Amino acid sequence: MQIYRSLHPDHAKTLDTEGLRKNFLVQGLFQPGTLQMAYSHEDRMILLGAMPLAPLTLPAETKPLTGTDFLLQRRELGLINIGGPGRVTADGVAYDIGTEEALYLGAGTREVMFESLTETPAQFYGNSAPAHKSLPAKKITQAMASPVSLGAQETNNQRVIYRFLHPNVVETCQLLMGLTRLAQGSNWNTMPPHTHDRRCETYLYFDMDPATVVFHFMGEPQETRHLVMKNGDAAISPPWSVHAGCGTGRYTFIWCMAGENQVFEDMDMIAPGSLL
Repeated sequence: MQIYRSLHPDHAKTLDTEGLRKNFLVQGLFQPGTLQMAYSHEDRMILLGAMPLAPLTLPAETKPLTGTDFLLQRRELGLINIGGPGRVTADGVAYDIGTEEALYLGAGTREVMFESLTETPAQFYGNSAPAHKSLPAKKITQAMASPVSLGAQETNNQRVIYRFLHPNVVETCQLLMGLTRLAQGSNWNTMPPHTHDRRCETYLYFDMDPATVVFHFMGEPQETRHLVMKNGDAAISPPWSVHAGCGTGRYTFIWCMAGENQVFEDMDMIAPGSLL
C-alpha cells in the first residue's frame, strides 16, 4: 500500500519533477498475479489494481489503514475491467465482468475475490471512497453507461464518455466513475481544462503503445505543472489543481471523483488563454 499525503498548492509550487511524481503519480498498479493499492488523503480515495492469474482477495487486515474490521466496512468500491474477461465474487455472489465493463460494490461488502476467465488476465481498476450507507451491488455494461460524444476533430479532442458510476445509472454514496475513449487523431482528453474545488479526481491512463506518453497537466491555473504518464499510470488531482492531458498517440483513460456532490457538470472551467 502506497500512501499519498495532501499538499497545499503553495507547497506543490516548490516541487521539482521528482517531487511532483512522488506526490501525485501512482505507478505499478497492474502486476501479474497481485493486487496493488494506493491510499490518497485527498477525499480518502483508494486506488486499486488487480491482475489475477489465480484468485485474489481484498486484504483481511485493514485496521492500520482504515481503522475498520474489513476494507469496505464503511467504504464503497467502483471497478472497471480493462483486461480480459473476469469475475468478481462479492460475499458469495459472482459477477462476470467483460472488458471495459464495470461493477459497483456498496459499503458492508466483506469478502471480494477477483478471477480471470481466460488466458488473457483480467485487469480490475478500482476506486474506493468512504460511504455513509450500504447500497446494492450492480454490474454496468457500456450500453448502460449511456455513451456521450463530446469535442470535435478540429480541436483535437473528439471523444466518447462512458459514465459507469453516475446517478442516472447506479446509486452510490459519492463515487463518480467512467471511461473516456479518444477518437483516432485526437489527443486532448479535456479541453478547456477545469478544476473541481469541491471534489478530487483520479485519472488512469491505459490502452497505450509502449512508445506513447501522455502529458498530464496539473497545478493551479497560473502555476501549471505536468506529469509524464505511461501505460497503466494514474494521477491524483487535488481539488485546487487543473487537469487535462495530451498524448503522443492513442490512449484511453478512466476518471473517478469523490467529494461534496455527485453533479458531473460541477466544474470550474479555465479558459486556455488564461493558463500560465
